[in-house]
Amino acid sequence: MQIPNYEKARKRSHEKVLIRKFRMDEGLENLGLGKKFFLKTYGCQMNEHDSENIKGMLNIMNFQETLDMNKADLILLNTCSIRENAHNKAFGMLGRIKHLKESKPNIIVALCGCMAQEVGVVEEIKQKYKFVNFVFGTHNLDELPSLLKKSFHDSRLNIEVKSIEGDIVEEIPVKRESKYKAYVNIIYGCDKFCTYCIVPYTRGGQRSRKKEDILEEIRELVKEGYQEVTLLGQNVNAYGKDLYEDYTLAELLLDVSKTNIPRIRFITSHPWDFTENLVEVIRNHDNILNFVHLPVQSGSNEILRKMGRRYTKESYKKLYDSLRSIEGISITTDIIVGFPGETREQFEETLELVNYCKFDSAFTFIYSPRENTPASKLKDDISLEEKEQRLYELNELINKYSKKSNEDMLNKTYKVLVEGESIKEGMLFGYTETNKLVNFKGNKDNIGKIVDIKILDAKSFSLDGEIVG
Repeated sequence: MQIPNYEKARKRSHEKVLIRKFRMDEGLENLGLGKKFFLKTYGCQMNEHDSENIKGMLNIMNFQETLDMNKADLILLNTCSIRENAHNKAFGMLGRIKHLKESKPNIIVALCGCMAQEVGVVEEIKQKYKFVNFVFGTHNLDELPSLLKKSFHDSRLNIEVKSIEGDIVEEIPVKRESKYKAYVNIIYGCDKFCTYCIVPYTRGGQRSRKKEDILEEIRELVKEGYQEVTLLGQNVNAYGKDLYEDYTLAELLLDVSKTNIPRIRFITSHPWDFTENLVEVIRNHDNILNFVHLPVQSGSNEILRKMGRRYTKESYKKLYDSLRSIEGISITTDIIVGFPGETREQFEETLELVNYCKFDSAFTFIYSPRENTPASKLKDDISLEEKEQRLYELNELINKYSKKSNEDMLNKTYKVLVEGESIKEGMLFGYTETNKLVNFKGNKDNIGKIVDIKILDAKSFSLDGEIVG
């Protein structure tokens, strides 16, 4: 049994990263015959892609997926630790599973992902959720088959969480959720240690995949007919800094562009590592899409300093202006309100920044303390009522500019990758090159194709249009 350890998780030795290939023990190919699994995913795109790997491994063991938890022989929760709300949802689901397991005691229950890397979470599971069969973390995802085998023979709680900088495991099986869009990991972990963030503890040290492995994966996706790839990382534009002397995300994007995949995205960027060279690469290559998610978190230099963000609002605005010089680009962001000690005046600096940038959209949050982070030790003297008021004011402003951005698209034509049937009855949906959601009427034969859509109606969070041509 291995339990998480924050002191070990924080260490950065900068030793050479071990790259290994996925291997499954012999005799596990039929472990899932006649069995069904239910998988619930919380959190970011990295978690979503981890779940695609989980499904890939379960598939080669002959498990069948079910969307009905009550019919499952195996239940897995792939969790997120970035916000308190994600914690609460996962523990709420465990409460539901507890009642199910009382009536079906042979169900195997597993918890994995970022929450598994938290000391407090593991202690709570040991005390309150002893019905869980096994817990594993972000660094040993590839050990799922052997952990499953053990749990089918021993029902006692097994915790296997490694607090390490991490390896890179290639060739983990994957069952992608889409036939047209694919996630591709290019860098794992983070070394930024923002004071409010637990990711460097849960995801380990910054470590880049070899460019040859990334490009080979994308070439295979092109052969399979994929139309879009999203290059993933906790800090994606730090790619290569730990591995190469003169090969960065800019150079990788150039090489990915040459594979002729029609659409390339990358997420998420830290302003600290965003170079002018990267801006020019986006500007000059049509299949590198004009969309950048660039978290700012606050418009106050003092709060940014307390957050450990290592840039100022002035340097952020300079980078923002450079990106905005790219014709038709869409820029989104993340913003936290109510960081410990944030004054009303400092919050208003954030509103001023939003008025300057006029973001296309934003993910906005009330600050929630994360276990063991430096910010969790700061005095938090802002009332919840005040935090909620600030969030309301911020969202009103964000939504105004989001709708204005969408209204500027009216009566113009954009290329949209058609992803499937919309929740709007009788309509399809897809995303523009700038990551705007569009609903439109069309033949299902268009699913998986890139089509021209004229925008007819604009709302704050979506667009309506029609196929032209």
